[in-house]
Order: sequence, then structure tokens, then C-alpha cells
Amino acid sequence: MTDDIAREAGYAAPPPRMGFFTDTSVCIGCKACEVACKEWNAIPEDGLELTGMSYDNTQGLGASTWRHVAFIEQRVPPAGAAHGGGHDDVDVFDAARALTDPPGGAGDSGGDVRWLMSSDVCKHCTHAACLDVCPTGSLFRTEFGTVVVQEDICNGCGYCVSACPYGVIERRPDDGRAWKCTMCYDRLGVGMEPACAKACPTDSIQFGPLEELRERAAGRVAQLHAAGDRGARLYGEDPGDGVGGDGAFFLLLDEPEVYGLPPDPVVTTRDLPGMWRHAAAAAAALAALAAAGFAGRPR
Repeated sequence: MTDDIAREAGYAAPPPRMGFFTDTSVCIGCKACEVACKEWNAIPEDGLELTGMSYDNTQGLGASTWRHVAFIEQRVPPAGAAHGGGHDDVDVFDAARALTDPPGGAGDSGGDVRWLMSSDVCKHCTHAACLDVCPTGSLFRTEFGTVVVQEDICNGCGYCVSACPYGVIERRPDDGRAWKCTMCYDRLGVGMEPACAKACPTDSIQFGPLEELRERAAGRVAQLHAAGDRGARLYGEDPGDGVGGDGAFFLLLDEPEVYGLPPDPVVTTRDLPGMWRHAAAAAAALAALAAAGFAGRPR
């Protein structure tokens, strides 16, 4: 059951685990989710600098960007073009030139251009490494199965920053404390949906019980496959993956790397128990050797 992690966190009768399903196939890149997130959570402005590679002016998730809409411009091969196989006969300079030429230009291969837009967010992992490494209890698991930072008891150690397999959590340079998406924990407590989902005009961001979202997402993938889009796939919905499944998962139209997502994320604290066991065994062996050495000394 998806609410088991809340029970493990000490909640006797938790509600169903809640989460996000982001369907990137209907994202229009309006950034309403970014604006709503900032307004509701009183998040400061963070530069608004264009990347120089797209219309994206927030660049990535961070301490002051809890929702980030990526704009990925992609040239689509012409219909009937072969995919896969070897690339020995490809001139990489001609290929690069074709990517930069305008449609109809000298290097145009005849393909179309498409925008892949995706609203990224903290994944609220089932096995959350940030929780494992936090020394103050600033990070905690809520009754809804989400992961929240209590900034008033964060000491700015930064352990969570290096532990996150997605590179989501970050410290603000002005005060050093860590910040990330809370899935609008204050709104959930009074029966409201998070601000980003409420503001999304196309229902690209869907909020609800995680099990229901997974069923809905599987149906959406089947619908897209039937319509001929064989590239549609889910990311982060599998409870058997390296983080135990995400509380915020996505429908993608291409490989995860295209969206800046790790293809096979693994909880970074997975090997800690074994490491501690080995360390304890080594310490015990050293203590035994030292005792044997002292015992064998002549009196």
C-alpha cells in the first residue's frame, strides 16, 4: 500500500498517499505553475535570466524555484526516416549544422521541430535520501507521504543537497538553509490541492491519491501509443525502481536524459547499512589486534 511509508513514519491511520502526475504531452509551457508556486509559498525571485538556448528563464529547480518548466527544442526526423543502427557514415559536422539551420535552409534535413515542455518538481521519493542524512530532523515525512523541509530548524549543513539523486534540493546563498517543494503541505491539511496543480490550465499537473494517478497515467500512455506516439513512457511511477517509486512522476515523450532527468535514479544512502557494518567489523578487528598486542607484551 502507498500509505505504508506514512505508517513507518509514525502515523497510525494516515490518509492515502498523495502525489503529482505530470503529463508533459499536454504542457503548453505557460509557467502558470511556477508563478502560482512562488505566490503561494512567498518564494523570492531568482534572477529570471534566459539560458541563451531556449525561452526558459528559470533554468532549473533550486532553493527559489520549486517548479521549473523546461523548454526543449527538438528536431524530429522526417516521416519514414530510419532510426537506430550504426552511425559510421554520419558526418558529425553536417549533423550539427543541420540542427542550427532554419527550416528550409541549406542543411535542413526535412524534419519538423517540436517543443518538449515539462514542469519538473521534487519527486517526494519513497526512499528519500535527504531524510536519511538530515542530522536535525528538519526534513520529515508527512501523513500524506510527502517530504517537507522545516526551514526553522535547518542548520544549513547541506547533507541533503549532495544526497538527493535528482539534484532538487538546494540552499539559498543569503541564509544557507535548504529549501524545496513541500507539495503545499499547508493546503493539503485543509483539503486543497497544491497551488501549481490548481493553476495548470491544461491539467498537465494532476494531483490526487498516488494509486489512482498511476492507473490514470497507464491509461494515458496506452492512449498515446494507440495514437501512434510510441515514444510515450512513464518515469518515476515504478515502486520497484531505485528510489522505491516517486510521489511525483511524469509522462515523457522521449528519454529521461532529454529532460535532464537521471535514467536510473538510485537512493544515494542505499549502501549505508552495509558500509556501517563493514566499518564496525573493521573497528572490532583493530580493537582485537590492539588487545592481542598489549596482551603479548612482556611484563
